Amino acid sequence: MTRLHVISAATRPTSAGRPLARWVTEQARERGGFDVTSVDLAEIALPFLDEPEYASTGNYAHQHTRDWSALVDSADAFLFVLPMYNGGFTAPFKNAIDFLYNEWKGKAVGIVSYSAGPTGGAPAAEMLLPILSRLGMLPAERSVAIPGIPKLLGPEGFQAPETLAGELAGVLDDVAELVAGRAAEAVTV
Repeated sequence: MTRLHVISAATRPTSAGRPLARWVTEQARERGGFDVTSVDLAEIALPFLDEPEYASTGNYAHQHTRDWSALVDSADAFLFVLPMYNGGFTAPFKNAIDFLYNEWKGKAVGIVSYSAGPTGGAPAAEMLLPILSRLGMLPAERSVAIPGIPKLLGPEGFQAPETLAGELAGVLDDVAELVAGRAAEAVTV
C-alpha cells in the first residue's frame, strides 16, 4: 500500500491549515489505497536550518534532522497542505524542505493550497513547483486551491465546499498514478 504523508505546512498556532489538513487526511483514508500519516510542521518544530553539511550529503549532525529524514524517507508520496502568505509559501515550509535532499527524490506530491483571499493560494503552489522539480519530486498534474478559508471554518472544523471532495479525489488519483508509474519503472530497470 502506498504510504502517503499529508503535511500541514503552516506553523502559526491559529492556522486554518490544521482543520483543512485533518479533512484532507480523512478524505485520503476514505479513498483507500493509501496508508495515510498526518504530519504537522508545527509539531515537528524544526529550527532554522542548522546542519553544518549540505543536505545532499545525508550526513546529519542533529537528531531532529535524522528524525525528519526518517519520516520523509518512509513516505512514497506526499500531499502538501500549504497556506499563502504575501503571495508565497511560508519560510518554515521551505526550511523543512531544505533540511533534506535525497529523501524527497522520486516521490509523488500533490498540492492543496489555501488563502483568505480569492486566489486560494495558487500563487504559492506555482512558486513551489520549480523547487519540487529541482528536488526530483513528481508533482501531480492537478492541484486544489481553496479561497476564502476563514469562511470555511466552523465549530466542527473545516466545512468543505460541495465540489472540493471531487477536486481532491482528482489530485489523489494523480498521486496514485505517479506512484504506480514509478513502481513500474523500477521493475523494468
